[in-house]
Amino acid sequence: MRIALESEGWRVFESETLQRGLIEAGTRKPDLIILDLGLPDGDGLNYIQDLRQWSAIPIIVLSARNNEEDKVAALDAGADDYLSKPFGISELLARVRVALRRHSGASQESPLVNFADISVDLINRQVTRAGENLHLTPIEFRLLTALLANTGKVITQRQLLNQVWGPNYVEHSHYLRIYMGHLRQKLEADPTRPKHLLTETGVGYRFIP
Repeated sequence: MRIALESEGWRVFESETLQRGLIEAGTRKPDLIILDLGLPDGDGLNYIQDLRQWSAIPIIVLSARNNEEDKVAALDAGADDYLSKPFGISELLARVRVALRRHSGASQESPLVNFADISVDLINRQVTRAGENLHLTPIEFRLLTALLANTGKVITQRQLLNQVWGPNYVEHSHYLRIYMGHLRQKLEADPTRPKHLLTETGVGYRFIP
């Protein structure tokens, strides 16, 4: 596959793990990612979800998982295309060309977000305040990145609950109140008068840099 891609004039870089792939995506900023869902350190679906928190790089999934549920899960997670193994190289190259045309000129978001004295490294999942490391739980970090990915936009409570906790929790709005309180304690200068993690009464929440 690498030879076929390079014969089209494309430079190819390879990563063997989920974490390394995220780092490479942030540093090399490729035009396209071809992803196998079976990674040694995690599921490829997690890679897609993590990448989509800060980037719109097109993703084509290549996988031996060929049932409809797996395809839908990958596409819903943010993949642009899905090709089941075995596949023809000519078909793969055609799909790569389509994805590149579709996304040509699309701007990529930075994996580093700064506001006030807070810095969020979305690739390495690190948050600092005035240069000091802050500890965020996995749920706190997922909630924060969901807000950062929609800067300036109101996200409904149901959207956040579905994205952070899953579809079985969309009625549990008290979870949001608790964890938004935790985030404000850690990230706002005055948690009682937040300037960045704002409540839109009766609707949801909004992040303002």
